[in-house]
Amino acid sequence: MKRLENKTVVITGGASGIGAAISMLFAKEGAIVHLIDTNEVLSQELILQIIQNGGSASQHVCDVSIQSEVKHCLGLILGGDKLNILVNNAGIAHIGTAGSTEESDFDRVMRINVKGYYNMIHESLPYMLNNGGSIINIASVAGSVGIKERFAYSTSKAATLGMTLSVAKDYLSAGIRCNSISPARIHTPFVDKFISENYAGKESEVFDQLSKTQPLGRMGSPEEVANLALYLASDEASFLTGCDYLIDGGFVKLNN
Repeated sequence: MKRLENKTVVITGGASGIGAAISMLFAKEGAIVHLIDTNEVLSQELILQIIQNGGSASQHVCDVSIQSEVKHCLGLILGGDKLNILVNNAGIAHIGTAGSTEESDFDRVMRINVKGYYNMIHESLPYMLNNGGSIINIASVAGSVGIKERFAYSTSKAATLGMTLSVAKDYLSAGIRCNSISPARIHTPFVDKFISENYAGKESEVFDQLSKTQPLGRMGSPEEVANLALYLASDEASFLTGCDYLIDGGFVKLNN
């Protein structure tokens, strides 16, 4: 028996990076994966790959920051069926201090990173209340420690931690577990794009510098985050709720 055999899963931002790794692994473990992402091309490519590998997956385009869209999307996906696992992963980053961050940028980060998570949880709960389930919120070490020039992003991820605790507390009696994962730097296409756009000609040097900010001396991989998410989603983690799990190469506890 695979660890998520016949479990219905919704993953936001599931077409690339950490989300894609989670989608692939969950499908491999027998889950029925519903991938929500705004990038239709990447979604189609990933779905095809999952199906070719014998998994079950479908793609859905939805703006998680709009509650009516989320409600409609989940209605189409689930109908009258239950939802076993929700992975909130869709999000955006922003570089800036409190002084340099424009109101429009702050609002956009909050709309996607915070309201998007709320919308998904709010609309998923009715599909979980009668059968329990697992909610996993992808947070960040930026929600726990100070990261230079990440004002809006850090604020949104701190909100994710509070949201996780609140949901875990409120839905104990319903058998719904809620946990979060806080990665440090993970080597995704976003990181490569950020370096190439901001440090042209110094890509290798900057990548090495960023890697060494973590005591283990490297960035993590999306697959490592996916492995942790798999454990938290599985029945093996049935005694775990209301916790944040660092996956950071020692960044938070050992950088002193």
